[in-house]
Amino acid sequence: MPPAASAPDAAAADGDPEAAPPVPTYRSLAAPVCNPVDKFALLPAFLKVRGLVKEHIDSFNYFITKGIKNIIQANNRIEARSDPSIYLRYKDIHIGVPSLQVDFRVENITPHFCRLTDRTYSAPVYVDIEYTVGKAHTLYRKSNFIIATMPIMLRSYACVLNGKDEAELARYGECPLDPGGYFVVKGTEKVVLIQEQLSKNRIIIDTDNKGRVIASVTSSTHEVKSKTVIVMDKEKIYLQLNRFTKPIPIIVVMKAMGIETDQEVVQMVGRDPRYGDLLYLSLQECATERIYTQQQALRYMDDKALPGAGNIKDGQAKVLLRDVFVAHVPVKNGNFRPKCIYTAVMLRRMLDAILNSDTFDDKDYVGNKRLELSGQLVSLLFEDLFKTMNEFVMLRMNKNSDMARSSPLDFSQLIQQDTTITSGLERAISTGNWDIKRFKMHRKGASQVLSRLSYMASLGYMTRITPQFEKTRKTSGPRALQPSQWGMLCPCDTPEGEACGLTKNLALMTHVTTDQEEGPLMNLCYSLGVEDLSLLSGEEIHAPGSFLVMFNGLILGKHRQPQRFANSMRTFRQSGKIGEFVSIFVNEKQHCIHIASDGGRVCRPLIIADKGRSRVKEHHMKELRDGIRSFDDFLRDGLIEYLDVNEENNALIALYEHVDQDDVERSSITHIEIEPMTILGVVAGLIPYPHHNQSPRNTYQCAMGKQAMGNIAYNQLFRADSLLYLLVYAQRPLLTTKTIELVGYDKLGAGQNATVAVMSYSGYDIEDAIVMNKSSLDRGFGRCIAMKKYTVITEKSDRIAKPQRDKDGDLIKQNMRALDEDGFIAPGQIIRNHDIYVNKQTPKVATTAPGTVLTSRDYRDSPAVYKGVDGETTVVDRVMLCSDTNDKLTIKCIIRHTRRPEVGDKFSSRHGQKGVCGTIVQQEDFPFSERGICPDLIMNPHGFPSRMTIGKMIELLGGKAGVSCGRFHYGSIFGEPSGNADKVEDISHTLVKHGFSYNGKDFLYSGILGHPLQAYVFMGPIYYQKLKHMVLDKMHARASGPRVLLTRQPTEGRSHDGGLRLGEMERDCLIAYGASMLIFERLLLSSDPYQVQVCTKCGLLGYYNHKLKVSFCSMCKNGENMAKMRMPYACKLLFQELQAMNVVPRLKLTEG
Repeated sequence: MPPAASAPDAAAADGDPEAAPPVPTYRSLAAPVCNPVDKFALLPAFLKVRGLVKEHIDSFNYFITKGIKNIIQANNRIEARSDPSIYLRYKDIHIGVPSLQVDFRVENITPHFCRLTDRTYSAPVYVDIEYTVGKAHTLYRKSNFIIATMPIMLRSYACVLNGKDEAELARYGECPLDPGGYFVVKGTEKVVLIQEQLSKNRIIIDTDNKGRVIASVTSSTHEVKSKTVIVMDKEKIYLQLNRFTKPIPIIVVMKAMGIETDQEVVQMVGRDPRYGDLLYLSLQECATERIYTQQQALRYMDDKALPGAGNIKDGQAKVLLRDVFVAHVPVKNGNFRPKCIYTAVMLRRMLDAILNSDTFDDKDYVGNKRLELSGQLVSLLFEDLFKTMNEFVMLRMNKNSDMARSSPLDFSQLIQQDTTITSGLERAISTGNWDIKRFKMHRKGASQVLSRLSYMASLGYMTRITPQFEKTRKTSGPRALQPSQWGMLCPCDTPEGEACGLTKNLALMTHVTTDQEEGPLMNLCYSLGVEDLSLLSGEEIHAPGSFLVMFNGLILGKHRQPQRFANSMRTFRQSGKIGEFVSIFVNEKQHCIHIASDGGRVCRPLIIADKGRSRVKEHHMKELRDGIRSFDDFLRDGLIEYLDVNEENNALIALYEHVDQDDVERSSITHIEIEPMTILGVVAGLIPYPHHNQSPRNTYQCAMGKQAMGNIAYNQLFRADSLLYLLVYAQRPLLTTKTIELVGYDKLGAGQNATVAVMSYSGYDIEDAIVMNKSSLDRGFGRCIAMKKYTVITEKSDRIAKPQRDKDGDLIKQNMRALDEDGFIAPGQIIRNHDIYVNKQTPKVATTAPGTVLTSRDYRDSPAVYKGVDGETTVVDRVMLCSDTNDKLTIKCIIRHTRRPEVGDKFSSRHGQKGVCGTIVQQEDFPFSERGICPDLIMNPHGFPSRMTIGKMIELLGGKAGVSCGRFHYGSIFGEPSGNADKVEDISHTLVKHGFSYNGKDFLYSGILGHPLQAYVFMGPIYYQKLKHMVLDKMHARASGPRVLLTRQPTEGRSHDGGLRLGEMERDCLIAYGASMLIFERLLLSSDPYQVQVCTKCGLLGYYNHKLKVSFCSMCKNGENMAKMRMPYACKLLFQELQAMNVVPRLKLTEG
């Protein structure tokens, strides 16, 4: 920030413009217009109400409050076929408190209880019903009747954690920093990821794989989902629908919908002669087919329709045109005119694209995408299951009603017995397979297990977006970074490898909209001067200067003054008269105004500017900081508004208010960014000075930041995860960013500030390896705890036995030394390899007659044995006993292992600079500075030049200055102008003030020789992360060991103590090298050597009779010409399997 001008000049600059201007001096002209407002406080205010995980929770809340009621109202009555007056009607639905039925009483449950006991965190779904029973049709009413239980998203309205403060959350065993937004199903935490798709009900002009121009619309209403494609083939235009056997000329379709004259068709598309030329061949084709009237056209289409749609007398084509062809445009009382106009607009857009290739739509443009949130997915699933249940109940009813029954039939009892919804929801969320036959939806992997490696990993899961198509296609289009992603999707946070650029993440201040009611908005548009199209002739639709008004893909009408209409709509939005997420976008190229209020659009808040002056002033920010204002007040007062990607095209957005751009008129600026650092997402926000790094390095860090060990939550020691890595002394970074404080990473850090010297040392630091200081490791640098869960489930008939002792009280079996007297392992005991941790016994006979008492002789041992690493000290952390959903006793042992860094463990800084520990050196041999400071690690300087991570150097300087002056320095992205990042000059000033060199270099002495080193060494603190890849978990070698039963070859894989395979390619190398004896040894002697008896006469395998000590050929029935030879056992097996298939392999032997 430039220094403020002297007092009189500042007053003149800030004073009212009407005052007489003083004589300008050089100082006053160079002074800033006014000091910029510090808008940073808006970010935490925004994250309180929206953003991060709130979109998941908002969308689920919308489902349980509004969506579920709409589903019930659409299908609210079921009746018996034999007697329609036996019926059941659903009147209302609501969701109860998460609870569990235990022995006929209801107990409220908490998410933490469900995690520990492997249950589903779900709440009952209550309905109010009225129904009639039996011949007399007696009417009954029931309220709070349970039809299912539904898994509940944590922190939603139905969850017990909703709106609780930190103390209450602690009482429930929850972490206040835990974001929520996931489900707990069968004890595992599942996230329903955000799904990305092309937007529905919008016209997309594109080319297909044959290079033809197509206009396609994917229509989606509550009843029907269909795709309509209009394609231009050989200069003729056809309609493709999957219900027709072949493409149908578009003019025939127009005639079938009642536009019989060619003139009117051309008028509707547009009077321009170029359009007429393009339509000429299509019109001619229609005439050659001799189709002139609506009836002829319908008859022609009937022949092409696939059987099975509509009744015969009405005509299939008419039904298809009404219900399937652009299904989202309604046909009221057989009036096809709106559909005709819609088709004409599609044609016009298509012909525009042919005449001017700029107007093609980009499928990868973010404005053409919609994000489907968990609430929408669960809502689709619930609707499907609810309909299925009703159909099933009606089927049962009809089956029963035909048979004479003593008791009258009762719908409510049938529903009570039905578990379709409960099991369906649970299965879909736990497997991630969303199979909905009704809506032709088959998705795999819609939900994933929430990764709890680090706090960042679980936050990153909540903002992840999965693409709609497979990762295998080698397309570069969808993977490229789109300019329209600015501020909406994070440019750094994407995985490397096959999903690169397809799997994306939301930026920090993005909000994903939910649906809004359409009726009031449509009425408002009509009252603002939109002319209804049904009153206009085809000639007037495309009159010059008038714009079409599209509302969520429907054509509302046209407007003669588009800019004025858009401005008045926006004024309504800013004053809060219509929803804040409605977007109004004027498309000049298409002569169209798009109004959107549908769900799934990404939008972000921006400050409104009047002629380049921000509406947010200093007093507003003061009120916000004092807690008088909230973020919603800013919206209500029209200071801030949400823009989606389309509307951003009508806006001109400045980064900073006070910076004058050269080529932009200041008065034309319409909006100002709240804070430029919000273009990054949560995970990329950890990187300090990312704008000084080469861009792939930031992407690498985003992947590695999720693997860093640290603290995962406040309740980490009470959780029972299958694998948990914790850093013993986690620290918060010295050089921090604003994002770190916003998301709470400073409270749950994953790394340590290490003093790093950048120099070559010892030769063990080649290729990014790190030299570590042994004394630092002794003091606890990089030390971590690995906790692993082992679960034992006992059947009803099993028993847990005491460890057996002899008469002196000594243990009979030494591997029971860790057991307590109750047969379970004792917490705090050291457990070694092959020790028993639960001494379980199973009855030898499965079923016994009732009443028999089993003695210890009737049981056999089936203990749970611990497999660990020899020579490592592992300790039992805690033992938990609980009963699972089937009332079986479950024993969970959590075993703790403290590990210190060793050679080969992987570390990384926050700049994608990963390296393994190359060697560990005594502190006496380490270089040290004059002040006696000794580095914790030494990093090779060759890691800088090719990687260009200048951010890491600035982090070292900033950290060094922070240590010496005692304050945290900041390195937020693009933060220098707004004061969210410290400049290098300021950092250097601080260093000089505290007696260091301004460039961060130090004078070091060699620890081995005691001489001063020949060069100054760049040295200071850098935040290092320990990653989860450790040598102990990967190390693997084997001499002899277990073999596979069938082939007698060594087993595969580290977990089975397997062998190291010499595969086909390695074999080829050895052949090329000519090392024949090495091949022989590896492929036979070290693998599966076997001696066989071969008959030299018939060439088949015989056998050796050990009793008579003689070989025998079972084919020749004698043992005279038998020879011994060695071959792989797998080869012998192949010969025998071939013989079983009637293929006879004969071996021809020569004397060796």
